[in-house]
Amino acid sequence: MTEKKSVNGVNVEQLFNSIETFKQNPELAKFKFRATNRWVGGTHNRATVKDFYGPGREDTSREAVVFDLDEPLVLLGNNLGTNPVEYLLVALSGCLTTAMVAHASAKGIELRGVESRYEGDIDLRGFLGLSPDVKVGFEQIRVYFKIDADLSDEQKEELVRMAQKYSPVFNTIVSPTAVSVRLEK
Repeated sequence: MTEKKSVNGVNVEQLFNSIETFKQNPELAKFKFRATNRWVGGTHNRATVKDFYGPGREDTSREAVVFDLDEPLVLLGNNLGTNPVEYLLVALSGCLTTAMVAHASAKGIELRGVESRYEGDIDLRGFLGLSPDVKVGFEQIRVYFKIDADLSDEQKEELVRMAQKYSPVFNTIVSPTAVSVRLEK
């Protein structure tokens, strides 16, 4: 019986080859992703993502992607882009979905569709410095998945757990991560 080369649009042969490479050469599994940001005016700023490091080398093969960030009118912005906390939800959505699909594909699980919805609660009194008792940032994030596949609800729940276990963005949010912020001179 021949194994499928692609499941859910993921080249599983290449996936398993990458896994084997990283097992044999753990230093190649260390990546460094980057973004730059420039303030445009008001609450509007622009971030750019282009190059990254990995596996074992600089990768400049893709075109730059530009993200406009701004606040809605009610938060003194001009609606010129998505606000930063919404980008956090977008990053979480992409990473959980990617982790789910990649791991399902590695197990040979065919998916017809995956949809998800994200909500985050934030109390702006923290951001505005109005109360030291209010968290600066999301107080809670809720994620809801719909999975279209020939799987039981229990198997779908297992895919959701797998997505959480292997999503770098999810784990960055739920686990303490060192963040260094410095003035560059």
